[in-house]
Formats: sequence, C-alpha cells, structure tokens
Amino acid sequence: MTAEILSHGRQWDQLLQAWRGLDVPEGWRAEIDEGRIILLPPRTLHQHGIAAVVQRRLYQNLPDELGIFQTLGLDIAPLGKLYVPGLVVIPLAVLDVAPDTNDPVDAAEALLVVEVTSKGNAKGDRTKKLWAYAHAPVPAYLLIDRFDEHGPTTTLFSEPQNGAYKHSERVPFGEPIALPSLDTTLHTDSFPG
Repeated sequence: MTAEILSHGRQWDQLLQAWRGLDVPEGWRAEIDEGRIILLPPRTLHQHGIAAVVQRRLYQNLPDELGIFQTLGLDIAPLGKLYVPGLVVIPLAVLDVAPDTNDPVDAAEALLVVEVTSKGNAKGDRTKKLWAYAHAPVPAYLLIDRFDEHGPTTTLFSEPQNGAYKHSERVPFGEPIALPSLDTTLHTDSFPG
C-alpha cells in the first residue's frame, strides 16, 4: 500500500510539473484526469455567454473578500485530478499564498464551481467532475447542462459528504435557482439560447 501511495504521489508530481510547463494555445485548457494531461478546445460562444450571465449575477451580491475566476486550475491531488472549470468562486486570500505562479489551487478552497456543458464534455461534467468535486469537497457545484436528455437544465449540488452530494436542486432553463451559500438567485431565463 505504501508503495502505491508513493508511486501515485510521484506520478502526480510529474503530471503537475508537466502541466505547469505547458504552452497551451490561447483559449484552450489543460486538465489532468485518469493519469494523463488532456487538452480541451476553447469554450463555445454559448458557454461563454452563459458564464458571463452567471458571473454578472454573482458579482451583484459577492462580498469583497471573494473573487470569481474563469481560468483557475483546481487540483484534487488525492484523486490525481486537475480541472479548469467554467467559473470558480474562491476567497481572494487563497490566491495570495503563492503569488506569481500558475499553480492550481486546492479545490477544497472553492466555495462554488460552475461547469457549463458542451456536447463533448457533458457526460464528464455530469459524472467524473460531479464525483471529483464532491470528494474534494467543494461545497457547491453548479452544473449548467444545455444537453440534458430532458432539455436544458441547471442543477445545484450541495452538502458534500463521503464523496457524494447529499442535496441537489434541478430546474429547467427559464426557472430561477437559488444559490443560498452566495445569497443570490440565478435567473436562467437570461441564458443565451
């Protein structure tokens, strides 16, 4: 067991070092999952539009000590994962720990992670990332899924416990969804079609 942990730790360090040194094309994102670095293509105009609506709404009630970021890497080192979500709400003080680096931040520091699906990433956002964020644990995961089998939906997962979210609220596009931890309501009717 100890050899496995050491091997995993060494592999994670090597992957993280390689991730730090990547020269990723503009707009692309590099993530670490399943023991490898994956390059993800630029987000679509719809993804950008939805992220902009969410970000604008969150800033209306956001306390000064919190920030919203679109290209911040979040690591879940015990699982060997590093994701770059659509949006992250995180205390600004966390970013002061390692200034002038491109190091990822421990996902457990995030208060809210937002993923906006594309056709290519929807399944992973619904399963792998849901599981990983719950294990981090990220207190709230907002999944905005234009490709849900029942039509476009927004789901807030909250209260992570033992690697799973205890609570979820799902609404179709057009209905509001409360984000209690940030004292705001997101109006999904303003999402671009």
